Amino acid sequence: MASALPLKQKTETMASPYRAIAELYHSYLTGLILTVALHKGAAAAGETVFRVYRQHHKNKFLSSFEKLGVSGLPDAVASAQYHYLSNSIGGVRVEYMPESDSKAWVRFVHPRWIYEGAAICGIPIDVSRGVLRGWYAQNGVSLGNPRLGFVCTSEDMDGQYGLAGYFLEHDHDLTPDERLRFSPGEAPPPFDAAKAPPLDVDTWPEERLAKANRNYAMEPPRLMLPVMIDLFGRDDAVHLGRKAGKLIGLQLYEQTARALGVTDTTPAAFGQLFGALAESQGDQCTVETDGGALHIQQAGWRFAKDIPSLSTGVFEMWNGLWEGLLIAHNRFLVMEVLRRQDYGDACFEWRIRERA
Repeated sequence: MASALPLKQKTETMASPYRAIAELYHSYLTGLILTVALHKGAAAAGETVFRVYRQHHKNKFLSSFEKLGVSGLPDAVASAQYHYLSNSIGGVRVEYMPESDSKAWVRFVHPRWIYEGAAICGIPIDVSRGVLRGWYAQNGVSLGNPRLGFVCTSEDMDGQYGLAGYFLEHDHDLTPDERLRFSPGEAPPPFDAAKAPPLDVDTWPEERLAKANRNYAMEPPRLMLPVMIDLFGRDDAVHLGRKAGKLIGLQLYEQTARALGVTDTTPAAFGQLFGALAESQGDQCTVETDGGALHIQQAGWRFAKDIPSLSTGVFEMWNGLWEGLLIAHNRFLVMEVLRRQDYGDACFEWRIRERA
């Protein structure tokens, strides 16, 4: 049986741990973008996001066509339906408006997911264009169609009607500079839900949607940390990524604890929170007490899966999330890292104890 999107209502009953970890990584992405823009400038933020979304495109675009049921469609229509379906599964509100086999619109509806709340006011336009260059301008290349490009007609950072535009198959091959162009002032037709592609709820049951939502939020930040190291050097990137992680952990602790039923500030309660988040992101986690200390072991690291030439700095940046969560949980507790998989150990191990 097919069901039309949006999927917002469908995901309201997702298991809380999946929601909690997805929101943590969603906010980490926004925090990383803002941190890079603040400390490295708009152009650096745009280049960072471009590299992230070009790699993301390479990893996911064609491999997801069959899963989303858009194989065999005209390329412009397939591209627009892909973005409608994949973003909606991630919890992002998108509109899809087909005009013909060679022209199909998408529009991201406010509030914007990636720039949640007031954060949108601090995002340079370079970031939005980095996403467009990294992904949308690459669709024709990946599909082997040199005539397919994307025309952006509206951008949030200019105070327009949201990020919008259309995939267009031209009557000639496009140069690299023509794959993305800007045409402000053009307006998309009204959104008609009846013309939007359906999602098969038998193929996409609630648990699969919950995991897909988690993966959608996790993928960009996990790609962004290595990109930051490549662009800014290990020490600078670790400083920025770890600080952003700590701030996000501090800011999101209360809602995360509430979602996971954590109600006190003991080490055991933090172990409950950590374990639920680790397992919801696809890793195995055990929590044990040793005297007055708590030992947390995590086997597996889905966040860094298949990242080539993994720098040890990625762990230090990512670990900032857990450091921030612990400070908000109980600022009199200390987190010590005892073992690290990225050093060749069998697992990650943290010790949580009272401050001396």
